Amino acid sequence: MVTIKEIAKRSGYSQATVSRLLNGDPTLSVKEETRRRIIQASEELGYAMQTKHVAIPREVAVLDVIDPGDHLQDAYFNELRDVLRQSGESQNMHLTFYTDVSRLIDHADRYDGFLAIGAEVIDAGLLRKLHEVLPYGVFLDTNPAPNLFDSVQPDLSQTVLDALDECSAAGMRRVGFIGGVGRIMGEHEFPEDLRLLAFENWSRRLRFDTEGLIYIDGPFTVSSGQRLGERIIGDLHGDLPDAFIVAADVLAVGVLQAFNAVGVIVPRDVSLISINDQPIAQYTSPPLSSYAIDQHELARTAIFTLAEAIASRRTVRHHVLLSTTLVERGSFVRS
Repeated sequence: MVTIKEIAKRSGYSQATVSRLLNGDPTLSVKEETRRRIIQASEELGYAMQTKHVAIPREVAVLDVIDPGDHLQDAYFNELRDVLRQSGESQNMHLTFYTDVSRLIDHADRYDGFLAIGAEVIDAGLLRKLHEVLPYGVFLDTNPAPNLFDSVQPDLSQTVLDALDECSAAGMRRVGFIGGVGRIMGEHEFPEDLRLLAFENWSRRLRFDTEGLIYIDGPFTVSSGQRLGERIIGDLHGDLPDAFIVAADVLAVGVLQAFNAVGVIVPRDVSLISINDQPIAQYTSPPLSSYAIDQHELARTAIFTLAEAIASRRTVRHHVLLSTTLVERGSFVRS
């Protein structure tokens, strides 16, 4: 079994420095050359394959592909950016942010790997070029290149099933879905979002009545949600379902605006369950019951997934799904 002493001798650094670095001590501050030499020595001796501890990479790029637009639509990813920055600092990582993939490709040799946030579509050719020069990367909340890079995402399919189970437990059998378009799965674009696909699958299997109750149109914005709410009012003429599952808080805000404008009272006339649990969910009328996505856990898991990939030099991609938790407020109340 390879020892810290052997790695210290091979790298030329003290056992204390080697031990602290390989155990991911966030208080350790060493030069990049020192860190690289110790990791190289540990890999040459096979240490990384014998230990559960991995060294946290110090020079990491962040691909920040959040396109400024609807403020509330961007709020989730803006919050995620701040959480990622805080998590990186707590691990003594030096994060450099890029908004352009081509620029990151040009500067790839400066970094051990990268983390990525945002839901904007990235050209598949650019993703392949990025992988050639920087093979270790983790996408947070999205999965645009599952065969090239790792990802950490909320388990949205399970979230939708959980929401349907909540409706069933409350005695609700007529349930609709409100969502948006523009999400991606690998290199393929679909009008159907993952949440919609899960809703159609599970509502059919669980024998919910969803006839004429699926509303999808436009991006994930407040104005899109408002238009969908107005369409629902016009189409259903007061014959509202027991509940709507809404794909994101930003849509639910617009739906509530449309409902409130014509006197539809939530949850008396129809209940709403949303996803994301953004801060705005607390301040709508009524406050939104929404599934919380733990962004701190997303960031923490992404950092350690990246560290493990670099340390083990693995080529098999890991895709981690994290559970969500319903935060119950006024728009949906358990019986």
